[in-house]
Amino acid sequence: MRKLFILPILLLFLACNLNQSEALKEGVWRAELQVTDTEVLPFNFEVTSPDALKIFNAEEVILLTDINYLSDTIVLKAPVFEGYIEAVVKNGRLSGNFIKESLDRVVPFSAEYGIETRFDLTTENPTADVNGQWETVFSPESKDDTYIAKGIFKQKGSKVTGTFRTTTGDYRYLEGVMDGKTMKLSTFDGAHAFLFTAEVNGSTMNGTFYSGNHWKEPFTAKRNNTYELPDADELTFLKEGYDALEFTFPNAEGTQISLSDERFVDKVVVVQIMGTWCPNCLDETKYYSEFYNNNAEKDIEFVALAFEYAKTEDKAFNSIKRLENSVGIQYPVLLAQYGTSSKVKAQEKLPMLNHVLSYPTSIFIDKKGKVRKIHTGFNGPATGEKFVEFKKEFVGFIDELLEE
Repeated sequence: MRKLFILPILLLFLACNLNQSEALKEGVWRAELQVTDTEVLPFNFEVTSPDALKIFNAEEVILLTDINYLSDTIVLKAPVFEGYIEAVVKNGRLSGNFIKESLDRVVPFSAEYGIETRFDLTTENPTADVNGQWETVFSPESKDDTYIAKGIFKQKGSKVTGTFRTTTGDYRYLEGVMDGKTMKLSTFDGAHAFLFTAEVNGSTMNGTFYSGNHWKEPFTAKRNNTYELPDADELTFLKEGYDALEFTFPNAEGTQISLSDERFVDKVVVVQIMGTWCPNCLDETKYYSEFYNNNAEKDIEFVALAFEYAKTEDKAFNSIKRLENSVGIQYPVLLAQYGTSSKVKAQEKLPMLNHVLSYPTSIFIDKKGKVRKIHTGFNGPATGEKFVEFKKEFVGFIDELLEE
């Protein structure tokens, strides 16, 4: 009788093991996201254990430890962001999709073990050099979608790294090659999947920017080492008739938080307009959180207003909690909006602003409650010297406000 009882359990155990996904093989992999029928976005990652891997984008290394083996499927989830990779492991290959559920986006994904190159070269030597700064226009022929940017690139042999800075932030760490006269750059961080290709002819380039498989646009650029973008402190401002910022939004516990609350009175306050889905916002949040924790004894407070595209309030707060836990945020993160990341809708929640041009945007308020400066966008660590410059200016301005 006992044997009859044990036999079904043994069979169930064996069946579960037969359906269990193969563990990821340790070592370097090359992944591809299929952004069009003919274009793929490559990136590399290294599996360091069955439960951990590192994604590489130029100087950036993203540690991923949220790995789940489910039946014959593996699920890879990057820190903070909602997007995840769901794939089947078979014969040293991964095959599946990169998925962002709240946006109903699915991008075909594959990866192969043992390949260290990011882009395959079709020519032996580069015939163009993109070192320096490039004055760039995206969607130059479009009346509604055109915008300006500054390309910043370093090239060593065939290898190219850099980023594009825009008035709303940067495209973070880009890595790729100069293949003959064709520049190819990509990045994948668990939130955004960017691919740039361009033909370079002397001091000009013409290219295409792909964001996942849902968006692509042309861009043009010309070499200009003196080019600068508009002042980020002059793009967003209070409308005429307003001299203060007002809002009331809930935290995860359901408590309504306002700038009139005691914790903000007679303090310098930095209000951060952001979203947990936004890589530039993550870069900024890491810096602000570190600054806040290191200056806890000073009369300064931060408060973040999260504009989330998660479809439900619960999912939006789950994303906020994930960000708080990952970064170690000690200041309030309030839910200002869910169901859309529309900047038009965001501006309706903050009608005293002329617009919400960018996630992130930072609003600096003095001890008397007056808005002293609004900084649009964020120059993150991928911008190099510009990031160092931002931190220096930030600390200097905060010190001025604290001394008043």
